[in-house]
Amino acid sequence: MTRATAVRAVLAVAVLLASVVITLTMSPRLGLDLQGGTRIVLQAHDSDTVTADRETTDRTLEVLRQRIDSLGVSEPTLTRSGEDRIIVELPDVQDPRQAAEVIGRTAQLSFHAVEGPGTGKPETGEPPAGDSETEGTDGRKKPPAFDTGPGDLTLPDEQGRSLALGPSRLSGAGVDDATAAFDAQGGAGWSVSLTFHKDAGQDWKKLTGEAACHPAGDDRRRVAIVLDEKVISSPQVDPSVGCRVGLPSGTTQITGSFSADEARDLALLIKGGALPVPVEIVEQRTVGPTLGAAAIEASAQAALIGAAATALFITVVYRLFGALAAVALGAYGMISYAALVALGVTLTLPGLAGFVLAIGMAVDANVLVFERAREECADRPKRTLRSALTTGFQKAWSAVADSNATTLIAAGLLFFLGSGPVKGFGVTLAIGVVASMFSALVIARALTEIAASRRFVSDYRGVNGIGRPGAVRTWLVRKDPQLFRRPLRWLVVSAALVAVAVAGIVVRGIDLGVEFTGGRLVEYSTSRPVDVETARDTLAAAGFKDAEVTTAGDGDLSVRTGKLDNDGEHALRSALAEEGGETKKVRDELIGPSLGDELRRNALIALGVAVAVQLAYLAVRFRWTFAVASVVAMVHDVVLVVGAFAWLGRPVDGIFLAALLTVIGYSVNDSVVVFDRVRELWGANRKTPLDTIARRAVLQTVPRTVNTGMGALFILAALAVLGGDSLADFAIALLIGIVVGTWSSVFTAVPGALALERSAKAPPPPAPGKGKGTARGKARTVRRDPLDNGARV
Repeated sequence: MTRATAVRAVLAVAVLLASVVITLTMSPRLGLDLQGGTRIVLQAHDSDTVTADRETTDRTLEVLRQRIDSLGVSEPTLTRSGEDRIIVELPDVQDPRQAAEVIGRTAQLSFHAVEGPGTGKPETGEPPAGDSETEGTDGRKKPPAFDTGPGDLTLPDEQGRSLALGPSRLSGAGVDDATAAFDAQGGAGWSVSLTFHKDAGQDWKKLTGEAACHPAGDDRRRVAIVLDEKVISSPQVDPSVGCRVGLPSGTTQITGSFSADEARDLALLIKGGALPVPVEIVEQRTVGPTLGAAAIEASAQAALIGAAATALFITVVYRLFGALAAVALGAYGMISYAALVALGVTLTLPGLAGFVLAIGMAVDANVLVFERAREECADRPKRTLRSALTTGFQKAWSAVADSNATTLIAAGLLFFLGSGPVKGFGVTLAIGVVASMFSALVIARALTEIAASRRFVSDYRGVNGIGRPGAVRTWLVRKDPQLFRRPLRWLVVSAALVAVAVAGIVVRGIDLGVEFTGGRLVEYSTSRPVDVETARDTLAAAGFKDAEVTTAGDGDLSVRTGKLDNDGEHALRSALAEEGGETKKVRDELIGPSLGDELRRNALIALGVAVAVQLAYLAVRFRWTFAVASVVAMVHDVVLVVGAFAWLGRPVDGIFLAALLTVIGYSVNDSVVVFDRVRELWGANRKTPLDTIARRAVLQTVPRTVNTGMGALFILAALAVLGGDSLADFAIALLIGIVVGTWSSVFTAVPGALALERSAKAPPPPAPGKGKGTARGKARTVRRDPLDNGARV
């Protein structure tokens, strides 16, 4: 064992031991889509006097934190997103109506002098002609309010009688505390006691003293307490209070026909304080605990089945070294999981899918190395197995680095340009890429180098798996197909496929999910089976004529509507319960129209940035002709995947966008491997025609492309079958993307590069070892075999 191998082995053991300790002692942080709960995104808006900036949004967040803490929600999470957005996560909250109402209300509490009866119709409190109810930021109706003069306001009191109110004399900011209490002795029922700050107490005393100057029974002896332009109490000042004297106490009580819940909610709103700026709910997602548990179980099954199939496949193809790579694959799973837990990454449903997918992609580096080692053994049969393996690692490094770099670029775009749970997919994918490189270049290399040093493994070439060329490579060498004699015909085929995809987009249209259009999507499970037509008729009879009803999962119903508040959703669920019995909400997504437009715009920006960044990276690493051809192939793949979903009628949502950006990384990955080999062969054979070089490069890299694609296909097929509706679309998009990506890397990117090179004037790339820094005529320094001591006979 060489010193380098020993260092790798020690490093691998240390990392694995640390991973085992972390796995056994720490638990992962699950997102709400896996543990169940409600996620609400609030958009702060400018008021007449305050701008919704970073500072006011932070103050609003603290007020909301007090309100939510008083609700008794277990471990709520509130964070600011950007300058004027707040994300609220409430674990285990399945009915968000109360939380949304408490969060969304601005709680503008004010105290007013009553100046007499209002001008509206008595006893009913109806507003003058032309006035109507208005809608607040929480979607609920506000009572009518209309001016009777400068600074004055007319509102109905608790009994509906109109009162003319003077300007606000005291705001809710003067309230020190608010508590709900039940008066059992006096029979007054539930009330809310308010304690004022010192200065506010003096204002309160002055206000009640002025009201006491009017005779008992006069409306002007009343004080109106207004919450969000609604009179919640307008008590008469006690007759014992003298004129200009006022209530000597700094406390008061709000009385009325309160229930226990109403009194507690009112005290909570007042104590929480007024929001510095109004907020609007632009996104609300609720996931039932059963859906998250089912997704975790399905993903675990898919990971085990897919990983077992992948391990079996590479063991059959690469024999002993394949089995050692399978061991490294298991180590990769442990390391990447431990990294997710140690870094405190919140594991979301797309993130879980990314973790599972990365298992299938982790064998990529091992396959590249083994195929290069096979070539070395075939070219120089007399060389030692250890020497061939070392050279395989050296020559595969550039392709491994470039292919993983393009995947990291896609993961970074997902994190920075994605929204919500999609960010989790980018994080887990990036961690998976780094962990896969460690498992391949450290763990797998240490295991295979130790095995290669054993005489039995070295002597019996059929055992080690790389001593003989594979069956696919042998067949291709024997047939030697002339793939690029007429490269334009492949471009015509690709153009025809794109035309079919575009036709699907034009004819069938793209079924944008509620995430991109706005609206509400709710999935229900019923105790009794309900077919779609019956559910549709039931909802239409209940007033939901525009509701779109489809099946989801195992007999569940998916209902999609336009604008629908929480009370409307409750009514919709009640209507379904009449036909289906006990009706439970499995999943609930509410997206405001402004956020839908923003997400749709951001999705297009993400795709555009992905194309530009990949083009820039490839232009730096390769010739511009290779870079442009790779990007053309990448766009070709994106169009085909979108067109396939249009023909299949499947929804395009945020998770689909994550799959599409992953397809971009995978497509470029395949093209990079092919063009890396073209660059190497062309530099070593500068006078050979490029089409011949391209044909040789493709035939040499096809085994790698097929073998790595099979690993990902096993995982994705398991996800598509076992993942349910939540992950099926994600898996199908990637299955299509991998198939078309494999095709385009050979039959679109390479013919495109050949066509561009006909008009390019740049010389062929330099021969290996003769870069820009090598003097002309200077002998090339040959890297000596690590096992070669230099002695010659």
